[in-house]
Amino acid sequence: MKKKSFEFYIQGAVHLGIAFGVVSLLARWITGNTILSSPETLIQYGLIGGIGYAFMGGLALILFGFVARKISYTYTGQMTIGDVLKQKLNPFGYWYMMIILLVMSIYALFIQIMGAGLLLYILFPFPLFIGMTLFLFCLFLTGGIGGLYRIHQLAGISVILIFGTIILIPVYSYMQEGVTVIFEGIQLYHPYLLFTKNNESLWFISTGLLVFFGQMITDRSTWQRVFVIKREKVKMTFILTGLIWFTIPIAITSLFLLAISGRSFDNTYSLIFELISILESNALIFVFILLCFVAVLSASSSELHALNSLFIRNVVGEFRNLSTQQQFRYKNIFSLGLVVALLLAACFLTPYPIQLLFFFGNIYSSMIFAILYIVFSKGKETLPPVLSSFLGIAAGFISSPFVNYFESVWISFLLSGIVCSFFMLKKAFKILFGRV
Repeated sequence: MKKKSFEFYIQGAVHLGIAFGVVSLLARWITGNTILSSPETLIQYGLIGGIGYAFMGGLALILFGFVARKISYTYTGQMTIGDVLKQKLNPFGYWYMMIILLVMSIYALFIQIMGAGLLLYILFPFPLFIGMTLFLFCLFLTGGIGGLYRIHQLAGISVILIFGTIILIPVYSYMQEGVTVIFEGIQLYHPYLLFTKNNESLWFISTGLLVFFGQMITDRSTWQRVFVIKREKVKMTFILTGLIWFTIPIAITSLFLLAISGRSFDNTYSLIFELISILESNALIFVFILLCFVAVLSASSSELHALNSLFIRNVVGEFRNLSTQQQFRYKNIFSLGLVVALLLAACFLTPYPIQLLFFFGNIYSSMIFAILYIVFSKGKETLPPVLSSFLGIAAGFISSPFVNYFESVWISFLLSGIVCSFFMLKKAFKILFGRV
């Protein structure tokens, strides 16, 4: 039966239309780090940075919609990004790209879990170990065992909570306080947030767009959603998702503007305490806390599910012809091992969302042209994407001690693009002049 097959675990029961496709993508990309990064971006780069953060994610989703349409129409019958890589690359290139994707996938899951740990530490009085154990148990049930079918059930709840929160809390709070009073409180206590001529914030926005798009174009769970959304509706689904996603960080930023209006704060994470303290309604506090939990769980489940699918189908499956029972057994063992490792990491490390977001920025930016070359090129070519991504990654990390972080990300991106362009021009000359 289909419900007992590993393909059902990967793709669920049906192909999605625009409405539920948008819901599924929003549940994947509205994460705990979206909530945590918004106040940090606001404080570090001002109001322009907060708006820019929303612009980065929204535009990245819209741009990927055009790539997703090509993927959906060209690579029919595939289930994961690993399937496409196997079709387009020779064994050396395939394993090179798979190693990078697996490392990035584990890192992305690590980011989600770190965000969950920070939120649990901030919001709840009980020990972090207890909170993380309960959270990771839920993660194991939904993303590790449940599959895409269960994740989609959770996605509906997540999106309802998200929009309920960003509509109810700002409207209620701004009507209670008054927009003018809030603006004057910010102008009095934090006038630097309103400063618009900030070159560093422009660097942040432009570089962040590269990192976001690089993260999206290599995201395993996003590729899997491309294959389960109806082909003729893929592009519009991503465009609508990007437009809707743009409003979420802005709404969250407006909440934290309310929290700091007319008062000082200790650090960016204390803003969540400040926000809860000014919410006079217990119902709104409960909704906000539930939003944080469900948003992180939904995004983490998507990442764990995609990592399981990639590892079992495109790594283990390359060495052994597994039965359905063996696929599920290996998947459960792999999920359990990851969950235990993540529990230990969350209890002993204290990360910062913005640093986590940009830590692999050189890799994300270097992979953009490599993946675009794989998607749009004809034939089976390995050297251009492998060489361009490798040189871009190497150049980014080598240059990082001598330039600032934003510049090193752009060096990775531009060098990768130059190498890919060289191969494209070489191919064009061969076609024009008939050279072998």
